[in-house]
Amino acid sequence: MIEVNWSRTDLIDESAEVVEHQTKQQKNRLDQTSGVNIDEFNEGRVKITKVVVDEHGQEQIGKKEGTYITLSVPTLTIDDSNGFEQLEKSFTKYLDDIHKDIEIKKDSKVLVIGLGNKTITPDAIGPFAIDSMQNEQSENPSDHFIMYAPGVTGQTGFETSDFIRALTERIKPSLVLVIDALATRGSSRLCKTIQITNTGIHPGSGVGNQRTEVSKEVMGVPVTAIGVPTVVDATVIIADAIDNVFRSIAAKIEEKGKPSGKLSVSSWTPDSNQRVDLNLIKPIFGEWSTWSNEDRLQLFEEAFASHPERLIVTPKEVDVWITKYSILISKCLFKWMEHKVK
Repeated sequence: MIEVNWSRTDLIDESAEVVEHQTKQQKNRLDQTSGVNIDEFNEGRVKITKVVVDEHGQEQIGKKEGTYITLSVPTLTIDDSNGFEQLEKSFTKYLDDIHKDIEIKKDSKVLVIGLGNKTITPDAIGPFAIDSMQNEQSENPSDHFIMYAPGVTGQTGFETSDFIRALTERIKPSLVLVIDALATRGSSRLCKTIQITNTGIHPGSGVGNQRTEVSKEVMGVPVTAIGVPTVVDATVIIADAIDNVFRSIAAKIEEKGKPSGKLSVSSWTPDSNQRVDLNLIKPIFGEWSTWSNEDRLQLFEEAFASHPERLIVTPKEVDVWITKYSILISKCLFKWMEHKVK
């Protein structure tokens, strides 16, 4: 099978290099000298993955040296107030954690940049977050935040990085915070995850439109990127859907004749974490039904590689998700700042 780069993702814990190292850690207790330290744990309903890459690890896996923290609530829904509360609490906590070595004085400035195109909803979380922060600023004024939404290169004709660098040189902030929409390669992660990293960001990289990076090396001051995955490649949706169908059919065959199957009073579906023997459906669908989800995704990428229209998918309620995350990020930034300068 021809190798195709299907890892269209901005999330560190989804990248092929880190997944490979994470698997090694689970099986072989990943040697600390490898330069990649992966810590995965839960706080209530929030799953936290903390990846620390040092200089040696940067060369080994091709990811920038620094800290990456992803916070995910797999069961989160739009109306899940408890899930959002827990995510908000964890986000505030790890904002503090990733900035523990950065001193914010009473006269310090923090430049907050909302990346993205406000006219395209899945890409508008940055500008919307700036709007939410401005509303919060009117109610609870803070002298520390300076907020700006520069638009995108397609609108302005200028590199976004150049705008931010010019502002940074003029304002001389202690920190630059960049908020942006991300891409994921897992449909279950859509609008259910926040990533924080002190390595900066390449705007548009997740959808193949990579611009000049916004980072400490370019700006001359620490840069923290905050992102929420709002889009996924259509081939991922296809692969996930087929995987769910295969698992469901195999589970129903396995359940057939068991008392638990007869007791079901509604449409029964298997637990997503439940082990299912896919060999049960091999006589129906053939060899490929037993492939891993990654192998099937690789197949679809190959099949659609020459197709003129590559589709990027977003949830139909994305406007509600964007509003909720914009408010959450805004509230957490003001809470963090209030705690940080005490």
